[in-house]
Parts: sequence; structure tokens; C-alpha cells
Amino acid sequence: MTKIGIIIGSTRPGRNGEAVAKWVHELASQRTDAEFELVDLLDYKLPHLDEAIPASMAQYSQPHTQAWAAKIAEFDGFIFVTPEYNHATSGALKNAIDFLFAEWNNKAVGFVGYGSVGGARAIETLRLIVGELMMADVRAAVTLSLATDFVNYSQFTPGAHQAGALTTVLDQTVAWSKALAPLRQA
Repeated sequence: MTKIGIIIGSTRPGRNGEAVAKWVHELASQRTDAEFELVDLLDYKLPHLDEAIPASMAQYSQPHTQAWAAKIAEFDGFIFVTPEYNHATSGALKNAIDFLFAEWNNKAVGFVGYGSVGGARAIETLRLIVGELMMADVRAAVTLSLATDFVNYSQFTPGAHQAGALTTVLDQTVAWSKALAPLRQA
């Protein structure tokens, strides 16, 4: 069974990402074409990148990196739930991505962003990053506005149309994850 990790891309106290990721997981879990698992960066306590050797060499020396690598290696694809901070993704998500290399390769990734413009700029920066990691980013994305999909910018209340947008992201991510399986097996 294809396995998709839903990564909560914020570690900030009071973050909106947890509610968004739980919504993604709730809708995704109704599907039968893949298994979905929430992955919370808070559970991995990754410090600022502290590996002396580049991730592309796959010589992880730190126990936290090894645990993170083992978790990410389990998945065939991902949904990154990302906030937008200063026109980009969060430092925590970028740091978590940078710890690894081969564990990301030949896997699909879809995006659910949130922010003042729906996290669109964060998603676009992530598209550049995942290309370097040999990931296939899907075309569709969910963009959640803090002004219209949240009450007081903090209580998540997605518009009804967002479920359809998420279904498209999930459809594309699962399809591409399956299509890339021969490359992961090589």
C-alpha cells in the first residue's frame, strides 16, 4: 500500500499548522488508495542542522538525524503543510528537509499552505527546494487564507471549496507516488 506522510511544517507555539494537518489527515484517511500518517516536526527535536557531512553522502552521525531519516524513508510521498513566514516556508521545515537527501528522492509531494496569501509564496519556495531533492511536486495545491479560512487568524474554519482542492492534491500525490515506485525500487 502506498504510504503518504503529512508533515506539519511548523513548530511555533500556537501554530495553525496542527489544525490544518489534522484536517488534511481526516479527509485523507477516508481514502482507500493509500495510507496516511501525520508527522509532527515537534516529535523529532531537530536542532539547527548539525551534521558535518552533507546529507547527499548518507553518513548521518546524530541519533536525531538517524531517527528522522528512518521515519522519512517509510513513505512513498508527502503532503507538506506549510505556513508562510516572510514570503517563504518555515525555518523548521526547511531545516528538517535539509537534514536528509536520499530519503526524499523519487517521491511525490503535494502542498497545503496557509498565510496571508494562502501560503502561495511558501509553496513556490518549496517547489524549488524539492526539485533539488529529486522529488516530483504535483501541480495542484491548497492555499488557505488567514483572512477567510480562519476566524481571528487562528481558528481553522476552511471554506467548503477547500475540501475539493485537497482531494485534487491527494489524487495527484497518490498517483505520482505510485508512478515513481519503480524508481524507488531501483
